[in-house]
Amino acid sequence: MNSEILKKLEKKLQQQKESIEKELKSFAKEDVKPRGDWNTRYPKFNGGDLEEEADEFQEYEKLLSIEHALELKLRDINLALEKIKKNKYGKCGKCGKSIDIARLKACPEAKLCTKCK
Repeated sequence: MNSEILKKLEKKLQQQKESIEKELKSFAKEDVKPRGDWNTRYPKFNGGDLEEEADEFQEYEKLLSIEHALELKLRDINLALEKIKKNKYGKCGKCGKSIDIARLKACPEAKLCTKCK
């Protein structure tokens, strides 16, 4: 893979990582161990209006699913960045062939080639 393309993809991955971490920090706290695990902040109920507390709980449940999706995406991005460091980036995790550059440009954290996906 061309080093210029690789640098662009690495930069894109890094930007996505920062964006996801920023979004997660807005409603969750990262665990120290295991690293990469986030916990959505549970609402603090103060014995007030039950309807308001129900709304807060619904919001919490919604954020849990968002947290999970973002954690998975972040895990894939971190894996791709690690592969770049180890010179193993761009290889299909199933067949071992090179992943098409167009696919990597569209989805730089891709682990599989189009055929194996």
